[in-house]
Amino acid sequence: MKVTVDPDLCQGHARCWEICPEVFSLDEQGHGVVSVPEVPAEFEAGAAEAAANCPERAISVH
Repeated sequence: MKVTVDPDLCQGHARCWEICPEVFSLDEQGHGVVSVPEVPAEFEAGAAEAAANCPERAISVH
């Protein structure tokens, strides 16, 4: 599984990082970024939950 964060949509709510810090981190402005290129199987559910909880729908799951 791969996930991406659209920097144009992200508003910095940081829910992704709160839900799945193993996959997401925050940049200098507090916007979510993906910190691992390929999501390990044990974190796929957390990454999917983070995507579902993004209020801006800035996270895509591939």
